[in-house]
Amino acid sequence: MPITQLGAINTTALLVPDVYVQIVPPQTTLLNGVPTNVLGIVGTAQWGPVDTPVTVGSMQDFARSFGAIQDVQHDLGTAAAAAVLQGAANMRCVRVTDGTDAAATGAISDSAVTPADGAVVTAKYTGTLGNSIEVRLQPGSNSTVSAPTWKLVIAIPGQPAETFDRISGTAADGSTEGSFWYNLIDAVNNGQNILRGASELVTLSVPQSSPSAVLPIDSETNTLTGGTDGNLGAANAAAKTTAMVGTDVSYPPTGMYALKGSGASIVNLADYDNDNDWSTISAFGLSEGAYCVVAGAAGQSTVTSAVTDKKDASADSYSLKVMMGDWCYWFDAVNGRTRLLSPASFVAGRLAALSPEQSTLNKPIYGLVGTQRSENARRYNSAELQELAEGGVDVITSPSPGGEYFSCRIGHNASSNPVTNGDNYTRMTNYLASTFNAGLGLFIGRLQSAAVRRQAKNTLENFLSALELQGQIGNAEGTTPFQVIIDSSNNPAARVALGYMQADVKVQYLSIIEKFLVNVEGGQSVTIERVATEPLA
Repeated sequence: MPITQLGAINTTALLVPDVYVQIVPPQTTLLNGVPTNVLGIVGTAQWGPVDTPVTVGSMQDFARSFGAIQDVQHDLGTAAAAAVLQGAANMRCVRVTDGTDAAATGAISDSAVTPADGAVVTAKYTGTLGNSIEVRLQPGSNSTVSAPTWKLVIAIPGQPAETFDRISGTAADGSTEGSFWYNLIDAVNNGQNILRGASELVTLSVPQSSPSAVLPIDSETNTLTGGTDGNLGAANAAAKTTAMVGTDVSYPPTGMYALKGSGASIVNLADYDNDNDWSTISAFGLSEGAYCVVAGAAGQSTVTSAVTDKKDASADSYSLKVMMGDWCYWFDAVNGRTRLLSPASFVAGRLAALSPEQSTLNKPIYGLVGTQRSENARRYNSAELQELAEGGVDVITSPSPGGEYFSCRIGHNASSNPVTNGDNYTRMTNYLASTFNAGLGLFIGRLQSAAVRRQAKNTLENFLSALELQGQIGNAEGTTPFQVIIDSSNNPAARVALGYMQADVKVQYLSIIEKFLVNVEGGQSVTIERVATEPLA
């Protein structure tokens, strides 16, 4: 009585009389949409891995992974804080440096008359946060005079201390099990057991080819020094491009390219204002199905200059959202001062907190003290807003159509095509493409039959129907807003024979109301026609 999975045996070639049970998987397959709230941010920090995306859900998570917010341009924590204020709660943060970053170091001494280093301590990551790491060596919890042991405590502000206890050893020979310094290094670098794994803060190493033959002193506390961040403040434009935009021609990819495959649907390079790279950033967005938000340099003088800069950058693409360089004032509670931030950080966070069918148009943006223009008591007039809209540049301004609050005033991407220039077009198109790419691979390797075609068609239609029920796609008439074709009309026999199966999918997006026209006829001569109605029973 063999039990097999469907397709594992040839059911037309059975010879032995028996019961053959085949496990048939569910014939109704479903698609679940991919997350659209993943925000990728690139910037500098005082701690953490470099050119590696780290998942962050809150500023507490950020502090554990990258340290505190810094009062510098391109700061990763500042951009994350601005996004969190808008509701962002699923970020992929990438730390970059200018190459001058260094890890803090220190040493644990032996107890010789002239003390020597028994072990060198190096912070796990580069950055100034490593300069606050304290390493304390003290008697172990089971230490006795005849059998001494030691406990190493590694502490960094704001995080639980790491404790490596009951480390023994008396010999200096590395091949000897009792070697204290080797035992200490092994405990910290590799962990002691499943409960006390390797240190997340430091690594230890032998200071010379032969370790000290003297045991440590009974109690010693050392603070690491020499850590530097490698911030981009003093770097030239080329160095900033190398760090922030990065490259994918080598492995691992660096800068922005470190976000490849991370699932980030929104991308922000913190305070990055080099419009020469907008075309490159746009190409990255197209390849990854991401919406990249950029902004002009702080204090961009006029609306005309913003539109001209965007045009000269060859940034005509729905994968890019260009904000005017009217930067935003934000109160930094960590550093106790009001700072100037790129509007891209606020807009990227707002996009990440919105469902993909939505636009940033008229959606409140939180946490702003003001913008460079509003602080000078200047408002955008209708002619300036029209020039921005025509040029594919958005701007944060107050008042908004809905009231006295800051919001994006245009709600467009950088495309000059009027049918693809809405925020919602970029987000929904990327969402559908990413979902289909992630979920339809289950049909690869199967036999193309009428039943499989129907199954693929039903899979797509069920997903699109769910979007319609959730109000994410549709039209003003209330008719079915999608169509899926998988039949002989788009799958001729010659292509089927070559292994192709094609689905033609049409989806209607809900339109964003941008212009609300109200025609008012008033006057003493106006007449109103009233139609009598039957009273309700």
